[in-house]
Amino acid sequence: MTTTTSGTIARQLIGREFSAGSGAVDEVFDPATGEVIATVCHSTAAEVDAAVRAAAGAFPAWADTPVPDRAEYMFRYKTILEAHVEELAALVVQENGKTLAEARGEVRRGIEVVALACGAPTLLLGGAIDQIANGIDEEMVRFPVGVVAGICPFNFPFMVPLWMLPLALVAGNTFVLKPSPRTPLSAVREIELLMQTGLPEGVVNIVHGDREPVEALLTHPLVDAVSFVGSASVARHIYATAASAGKRVQALGGAKNHLIVMEDADLDQTVPAVLGSAFGNAGQRCLAGSVVVAVGAAGDRLVDALGTAAAALRQGPGTDPTCQLGPVIRSARVDELSAAIAEGERAGATLLLDGRERTTPRGYFLGATLFDHVSEDMALWRNELFGPVLSVVRADDLDEALGHLNASRYGNAASIFTRSGGAARTFKRRAEAGMLGVNVGVAAPMSFFPFCGWKESFFGDLHATGADGVRFYTRTKVVTSRWFDAGALDEDAPEGRGH
Repeated sequence: MTTTTSGTIARQLIGREFSAGSGAVDEVFDPATGEVIATVCHSTAAEVDAAVRAAAGAFPAWADTPVPDRAEYMFRYKTILEAHVEELAALVVQENGKTLAEARGEVRRGIEVVALACGAPTLLLGGAIDQIANGIDEEMVRFPVGVVAGICPFNFPFMVPLWMLPLALVAGNTFVLKPSPRTPLSAVREIELLMQTGLPEGVVNIVHGDREPVEALLTHPLVDAVSFVGSASVARHIYATAASAGKRVQALGGAKNHLIVMEDADLDQTVPAVLGSAFGNAGQRCLAGSVVVAVGAAGDRLVDALGTAAAALRQGPGTDPTCQLGPVIRSARVDELSAAIAEGERAGATLLLDGRERTTPRGYFLGATLFDHVSEDMALWRNELFGPVLSVVRADDLDEALGHLNASRYGNAASIFTRSGGAARTFKRRAEAGMLGVNVGVAAPMSFFPFCGWKESFFGDLHATGADGVRFYTRTKVVTSRWFDAGALDEDAPEGRGH
């Protein structure tokens, strides 16, 4: 980033040079105050093309770099990131609005993927069978895909780029990163720190903007793979457009995660877990629990406890260590969420806690909102709201609760709260979501497991992180070999006899 007399400018990186883009200019706001903290100049189609060509030009040499040497860059990068954790967390707070504790957690989860990538020599192992047939051996070897484009959302501006970059780079690919124009500062800073490792020119590039650079990346003939995280509608478009252009695609979309609370659940443990899932990061995450399914007699006790605890959440800027609920990303989101709350009331849901009654004089705040008696015909249940709005659905038993969960078009994550191993096992086998929790509010996999949404929560075949991430960023060759014994050939050949 560059700081001038007019403020901070989020820069693009093309090859060796950081510079301001030549396109439209966006302002970057602090969501807690509404103040402008930076500007970001969009990259033009020509600048995107230059970034892709820089990555393509760097690819042959980087792909030929020995795997342990590529991993060594990640060891250096992890050391640098560890020395800047507080700086990076403060930057996330400033541009995204998270509480400081949430921002520190985001930075740590990003560094976990860098640590995973340090194991590249093991992660990239192939396989071989000697004597697969008489005199024939066979081996499988991994090779990089080529130029990868990473298109990232606003809600985890530091972590999501690191879901992509470390594994893509150690696999031998080169990269063009496109962060959200609403939160570009964290991504720029992490690239600046990455370049301190001595990474060769062109291996990593960064461009800025919205639709124009995205479309340029999706259709560029030199881009071989696209990684995306964002809303379901955009994920579907990314997948369809890039796949039709012959590119490998992983597109992570939206969610409507259900939390099932059984009658035997420990409410002292369950209520804080549900609150953290629903209102952490102001509900702006694809693992947020946005629907609680209260089973049987658990319903009234749970709703009363949730209402009391949610009403006590302290709103404010993330810089305040006592803050428990930060702002949403923009004023337009406050308006959209307020409209969704009003629609929920009109549809007949019971509004127990109204977040529109904000307690902060400035910034983009919406308080914790709680609805009861929500049903499947309501938009509250159907749509991803991406904000601090929690809906309670009532169910008579686990079968009915699973019916609600599985009726959603999304399948990102789900959790059950229970003391019953039988109920938990039934849930694990029947819940139609890719990431499941048992007495866990946010079922976020560690970096060495895949982030594996189902249904409209994911478009593609290979998910982010873990073994899926390694497979996505590599192509395999299977080599079948047969070698003939030279002595036997000489002995059998007619011209060899008698010599």
